[in-house]
Amino acid sequence: MPTTPARSVDSQQLKNRNYLSGVGFNFTLARAPYVAFTGNQVNIPGLSCGVAEQPTYLKNIPFPGDKPVFEDLIVRFLIDEELLNYMEIQRWIRGINYPESLNEIRNLQIQREQYTGFIDQRNLYSDATLVVLNSKQLPQFQVKFEDVFPYSLSAMQMDATTEDYSYFTAEVSFKYTIYDIYDMKNKKL
Repeated sequence: MPTTPARSVDSQQLKNRNYLSGVGFNFTLARAPYVAFTGNQVNIPGLSCGVAEQPTYLKNIPFPGDKPVFEDLIVRFLIDEELLNYMEIQRWIRGINYPESLNEIRNLQIQREQYTGFIDQRNLYSDATLVVLNSKQLPQFQVKFEDVFPYSLSAMQMDATTEDYSYFTAEVSFKYTIYDIYDMKNKKL
């Protein structure tokens, strides 16, 4: 009977015993640089797969599905007094949906050209990158999102009864085609 070579104990041990911190990150979004600059919360979306079941007379047997399901990319950002970051997302959403006029679509295309240097037929998309920092605040890995577009922007709730002084934040939810995680040498993890 053939035997499987045993793994060395060293290959199963953690070499870096520092844990990943959630406070060190840099987020870039070509289409909305003001949102990226003021972003104070962003997620690495979860991933799941569908499950198919084979019926049997005793119990259904689960099998892995055929398509991955990516959760949304969600970014929370501080709103500046001039509404520059809030409006760049609002204009983006309005431009890719049913705008009031053709000028909104034209403005969306001009904005794309301004940030990327070209106009193409996919003016509704942008790419995004999340760089996660290690415990020494140095880049550890990066998450690259392809074909990002916003579909939801939260409301700004005014409240004169609030006793604490706080700044407005907004939350924007993005859909995207796929994301991949790379080390800092651009090697896929």
